[in-house]
Amino acid sequence: MEHLARIPKDRIAVLIGKRGSTRKMIENVCGASLHIESNSGDVSVVWPDEGIDPVMKMKLPDVIFAIGRGLAPKRAVQLLNDDVFLRMYDIREWVGRQPNQTRRMRSRLIGTNGRIRSLIEELTGTEMAIYGSTVLVIGDQESLALATPAIEGILQGSEHGTVLFGLEQDRKRQRIRSYSLETYEEKVVEDSSTFEALVPSLADARRRRERKFTNSQVEPLDEESISEMMELADDEKIVFEEE
Repeated sequence: MEHLARIPKDRIAVLIGKRGSTRKMIENVCGASLHIESNSGDVSVVWPDEGIDPVMKMKLPDVIFAIGRGLAPKRAVQLLNDDVFLRMYDIREWVGRQPNQTRRMRSRLIGTNGRIRSLIEELTGTEMAIYGSTVLVIGDQESLALATPAIEGILQGSEHGTVLFGLEQDRKRQRIRSYSLETYEEKVVEDSSTFEALVPSLADARRRRERKFTNSQVEPLDEESISEMMELADDEKIVFEEE
């Protein structure tokens, strides 16, 4: 039996789900058996003897931890995907351990009617959970890179307007970089046959120039090479004219 995480007691019922539905869902996805201690909140797992997915084994503790820190189970199981990751912030690292300061910062991160949290999620493509003194964020690497300065800016006391404006600018820059990369990749895979089909005359001229350049690089003492260089191609001829 492998210990996964310890979750708050008020989140045990969420992890188990109605008639054990959440626990069964997680067990079916990961192919293991969960054991939940209702007194302590400790969660352990028994893996099968064979056929264990190492990625699943590595990411299952994050799923349990995310549910314990306020994330809905159906959202938390996204962490089992290879490209979804978890990042956690402890509000106390920014405001200290005074409960009233922690509550104030929670309110700033959530905003009126959850507006600030919703905007951050929408602009970054992440999902957030604010529980107790922790802020939990899940998403892919690019999404987390966008969300990090926004969340840390609010934790440091920056105004909401400033943070959201910076987030929008970061999002635009990320889109431009992504578009530039896609354009570059398209140019790289573009082969010469497309160019020759569109401009055959220029392609022929390029081949003649390359051939002449190659043929001009001969050894002066090699009579056979010199003779080959002097031979005319099918599209070449000598014309004698009087001046």
